[in-house]
Amino acid sequence: MNPVLEPLFKTVRASHPKADLRLIERAYDVAAFHHRDQKRKSGDPYITHPLAVATILAELGTDDETLCAALLHDTVEDTAYSLDELRADFGENIGLLVDGVTKLDKVKFGDAAQAETVRKMVVAMSRDIRVLVIKLADRLHNMRTMRYMPEHKRQQKSRETLEIFAPLAHRLGMNTIKWELEDLAFAMLYPKRYDEIARMVSERAPRRDVFLQEVIENVGADLRESKIRATVKGRPKHYYSIYQKMIARGVAFDDIYDLVGIRVLVDTVRDCYAALGTIHARWNPVPGRFKDYIAMPKFNMYQSLHTTVIGPEGKPVELQIRTRAMHNRAEYGVAAHWKYKEEMTAAGSAKVKEVNDMAWLRQLLDWQKETSDPGEFLESLRFDLSVSEVFVFTPRGQVVALPDGATPVDFAYAVHTEVGHRCIGARVNGRLVPLESRLGNGDTVEIFTSKSPDAGPSRDWLKFVKSGRARNKIRQWFSKERRETAIEAGKEAIGRAMRKQGLPLQRLMSGEALLALARDLRYPDVSALYAAVGEGHIAAQSVVQKLVQALGGVEGAEEDIAEAAVVTRLKGRPRANSHAGVNVAGDPDVWVRLSRCCTPVPGDEIIGFVTRGHGVSVHRVDCANVGQLRSQPDRLVAVAWSPGDDSVFLVAIQVEALDRPRLLSDVTRTLSDQHVNILSASVTTSRDRVAVSKFTFEMGDPKHLGHVLKAVRNIQGVYDVYRVTS
Repeated sequence: MNPVLEPLFKTVRASHPKADLRLIERAYDVAAFHHRDQKRKSGDPYITHPLAVATILAELGTDDETLCAALLHDTVEDTAYSLDELRADFGENIGLLVDGVTKLDKVKFGDAAQAETVRKMVVAMSRDIRVLVIKLADRLHNMRTMRYMPEHKRQQKSRETLEIFAPLAHRLGMNTIKWELEDLAFAMLYPKRYDEIARMVSERAPRRDVFLQEVIENVGADLRESKIRATVKGRPKHYYSIYQKMIARGVAFDDIYDLVGIRVLVDTVRDCYAALGTIHARWNPVPGRFKDYIAMPKFNMYQSLHTTVIGPEGKPVELQIRTRAMHNRAEYGVAAHWKYKEEMTAAGSAKVKEVNDMAWLRQLLDWQKETSDPGEFLESLRFDLSVSEVFVFTPRGQVVALPDGATPVDFAYAVHTEVGHRCIGARVNGRLVPLESRLGNGDTVEIFTSKSPDAGPSRDWLKFVKSGRARNKIRQWFSKERRETAIEAGKEAIGRAMRKQGLPLQRLMSGEALLALARDLRYPDVSALYAAVGEGHIAAQSVVQKLVQALGGVEGAEEDIAEAAVVTRLKGRPRANSHAGVNVAGDPDVWVRLSRCCTPVPGDEIIGFVTRGHGVSVHRVDCANVGQLRSQPDRLVAVAWSPGDDSVFLVAIQVEALDRPRLLSDVTRTLSDQHVNILSASVTTSRDRVAVSKFTFEMGDPKHLGHVLKAVRNIQGVYDVYRVTS
């Protein structure tokens, strides 16, 4: 036997004692022979990748056919070995699996292509779910070795992983793979946020472990006393799930991290409920936090009892109680529980009963037949990967799963796009209700539709629909029907907002600035930006603010205009005793002003520009506005630093942090402790709970800036702080 395969075989024997090891060894030999001249980006022989994928699958408990397909999954695509040869050597089933994985790999990812890939995945899954299981293991090993890839590739693959592959792993109940994919992608996409959460976790770990041990001992002792055989252990917290909870629940890190998670594994379903009673007898349960997923399993066949109790020291403790079989299914999902061999039909193809049991998969197949647009299908899928659900019935008794807080309009779109567009009323449990009313578990919903050919959705629906699918369909309808109108409305709204602020319309709405802003906001062109404003996706005021900021604030925008040879009145003289710390070559007495668009400080390379009525403005040579100024070389002058004792310089810094209560007060206190005088501050918090603060302050000695940045970086939650120069 090949010694390289010994670790793999050891794992296979543990879960499948009767597995055909000779077949697996033959698959390895064929793969190793055909990949013999190939290397991975890391420099390792290529065969290490298929072997690693097969090992991941063996740990999940998959069968020998899946392991052979995993070893051979790249041979047909990357070597001279053909699919017909593979079928002749290893049989029809392994051939189908390798063919399924190869077809998925051939589709290149882009927006529409990504949707098309997922769509093909769903079709492949309906034929044999193992295709997706192999693909997930393949992606996991690629993510583990992603550091050898170029930066843009890492970003793209990590985003795909978070948006598509991790949720699919979750849907298939493969939580071990899901958690690792999420953490690897999170670390790759947002390394600074990841490091900050890791740092906060490690600081609190010792104190938390002592408390965890006390809870485990208490629960274990109670269960022994009740004669219930059980394993009690702590539940690991994954960095990405901590971050997600901070976003979704809007709570501070401490509130999530201090919540202790315990898992209780027992032998039978009866023991699950007995253990629950024992735990509730010791500690009071938190009302509303008990969930019985044993009687009502989740979409991915997950079963468990969930409860939260007030534990020692009054701290909440989350408990999951399940049988060992349920635990295996929760960790490894379909990978370990698909009984292919037992479902063989006379024709010899693998018919999997569970596919029919997973209504989710059936629903996806219906959608994939119904929607011709791959992007629309991907949106349906993303909606469907939402976690918290309510279950309602059609008048015929079919169950429809919707996101928590869904309305009859969401239900109408879940049934069919046209039913959604033509929806005019709804009856819930036999009573007429408003379209914005929330649906509860077990409601029976009937939709009334309009026969009018002009029937369409209302823009107001966007205020209350909960499902991504419904929201996307409504927006699509409006964008197709009214794009031209929206562009005009958007242009008008931006113009109005500019006139309100007294900004020069022609200057700001023409040229590169607006196009650059459209690109920053991820719109392909200026028309798309106008349309987005017209459709209410982004406020006109917000566009104007961003435009002004891009030109260095209101003063910067005005100065920029002044420097473009517009004569402006002087708005007040400078303070007599202040000294800019800059000398103009050949004329030491001229009034010098440090420009606010790039806030130069001693040490920066600088250039001077003679303005009309504003003296000489000094810019950093890499300032965004210098390109325009160079078009008038006769007004550029040489300048040099010569700071005096009374010189004061403006410095702008940006602080990026995981949002939490009292964050702003901690940052401002730290800045004042460093003896800097804050002149202005702006704070924005994004939807993913990241607080971005910008501070402008005066400093006498710019060398002190390093100490200031270091002090702010040490604040809990701050993962990046740097000087802003444009």
